[in-house]
Amino acid sequence: MPGVKDRVAIITGCAGSLGSAQTRMLARNGARTVLTDLNEAGGEALAAELRGEGCTALFMRHDVTDENSWREVADKTIAQFGELNILVNNAGCNLKAAPIEERTVEEWDHIMAVNTRSVFLGTKHATPLMRKVGGGSIVNISSVAGLGCSKMMEAAYVASKAAVYMFTKATAAQYGNDNIRANSVHPGPIMSDMLQGYYSTPEKKAARLAVVPLNRFGQADEVAAAVMFLASDEASYITGTQIAVDGGSLAQ
Repeated sequence: MPGVKDRVAIITGCAGSLGSAQTRMLARNGARTVLTDLNEAGGEALAAELRGEGCTALFMRHDVTDENSWREVADKTIAQFGELNILVNNAGCNLKAAPIEERTVEEWDHIMAVNTRSVFLGTKHATPLMRKVGGGSIVNISSVAGLGCSKMMEAAYVASKAAVYMFTKATAAQYGNDNIRANSVHPGPIMSDMLQGYYSTPEKKAARLAVVPLNRFGQADEVAAAVMFLASDEASYITGTQIAVDGGSLAQ
């Protein structure tokens, strides 16, 4: 069994395709999970599902762009479980494609808040709690867009995910002495709610797959497996690195 048993894990954006897969995998392998999302109905349903399986799951409504909301999640996690060992900064969003010259400041600020500020705030409030228990693991969900593949990507999204990539490395360097590890996972074309909206026609899907050597879309559980590994004791000597779950997209 992966080394997450009895560890306390916060997973943001739990109600989406990727977040729910990550939450299920961590919870079913023994982690005590704190699920957060703005989607209360989806988050509560997932928590109830997991509790019905005998897992430990607590849902909290959470605006990842708001620092007070992060304080509340951190405080309630400690009140309920007494510690924090794992943080998965999964919450994210995308924008409808548009030329840079047509992108509004409000749209730019929104995607930066959801995709990047959230990771900063989560790290800011998790690291002191992890230090108190001798360390922990932070897993940030970026994208292949943060490593390349920018030709077909929306520019603000690319910028936000590249920021997550570099922020993860800075976190790893800064908190290594506290035994706090930080790594990033970079999904490629994964069958998810976000992908379904972005590649909305057969032509768009075919064009995307044309540059994927494995010639298929990935599954949410394949991303969750990478998250599970990085969160677990099996990755105890891995920090400041990245795993692309992309079917080989970056190999071209």
